[in-house]
Amino acid sequence: MSKSLWDLAINQANTVKDENQASEDSAIFITGSKNSGKTCIILRYLDRDEPPKPTVALEYTFGRRAKGHNIAKDVGHIWELGGGTWLSKLMDIPINPETIMHTTLVIVLDLSTPKELWFTLESLLTAARSRVENVIAEMKQDDPHIRDKLKKMAWERIGEEHPDKSMIDPFLIPLVIVGSKYDVFQDFASEMRKVICKTLRFVAHSQGATLQFFSIKMESTVKRMQGIINHHLFRTNPSKNMQVEHNKPLFVPAGLDSLQTIGNPPISDDDIGRVHARTPMDLWKQAFIGHFPQEVSIITQTTQPLWKTQPRIPIMWKLPLTPFELRKMKSWSDIDVWQNADQERQPHISRCSSDSPSSTPRQL
Repeated sequence: MSKSLWDLAINQANTVKDENQASEDSAIFITGSKNSGKTCIILRYLDRDEPPKPTVALEYTFGRRAKGHNIAKDVGHIWELGGGTWLSKLMDIPINPETIMHTTLVIVLDLSTPKELWFTLESLLTAARSRVENVIAEMKQDDPHIRDKLKKMAWERIGEEHPDKSMIDPFLIPLVIVGSKYDVFQDFASEMRKVICKTLRFVAHSQGATLQFFSIKMESTVKRMQGIINHHLFRTNPSKNMQVEHNKPLFVPAGLDSLQTIGNPPISDDDIGRVHARTPMDLWKQAFIGHFPQEVSIITQTTQPLWKTQPRIPIMWKLPLTPFELRKMKSWSDIDVWQNADQERQPHISRCSSDSPSSTPRQL
């Protein structure tokens, strides 16, 4: 039975409504190395011409994008976690049962400090994977198939028929690995750059992640980063271009790389017999730290939270709204977020906003 014009119009309206809802509920959660340029990425994406300030804990901002010719706009939620690896417990806020189906994790690594790169990447991936597993456990009673849903979505991003499928253990939420400060990295010796590029390509590929090198001083990488964020926040079409030459900024969308083109781990024939690795990831880790022994900064070795020794550091104290209720607010003054140092009730305004708490977010 053929459908009437009215039925077709209703179906089309419902489809558009579903797409808009998916976009409205999207979020990205940016974490990574300390002083790696996470805030610069956000400020450039939002077209905010202001100097970045240190992120003191977990901060939130958002951007808006017009829905065609409609007055209403989609909202994209942006969370940023400061402090490198030591505040990873705060992942519990942006990654939760309400957000897990539409949140993208972005890990920013400082390419200029390769002796901290593996430790940071491994620590944050482990913390994020643990948080995702905890959320799945929380949701299992209400949604017994939540893991299967996330895994299905992960393989749709990579490609069900990928030739390396048996070697890929996809991260269950969208993952983007960003290598920042490429302008410094490009002056490294060629062999050093090859080792770092191959290693990050392997890690990203094995996790089903997108890999992007970035420099705030290189407009081509800024635009590419903006495209990645738009794709994950507003469902724009992803780029299918790929750049894997170690002499240029890497850009490898999820699912487009292959173990064959990445090649073998950077281990000499003499060292192969002395390396003890149970998994391919362990083998690449041993190869990488053989070239760049990892140095753990003092802050990551702290046995107690930093605010116990420095009580004046402001942290998020109370969030009366769920993350996606935040899109209903009109300004930062609508959020009751307070600093808990000395129990003072002082508003903590995100540095991703302008000095005025009623500043207008970017119209994307």
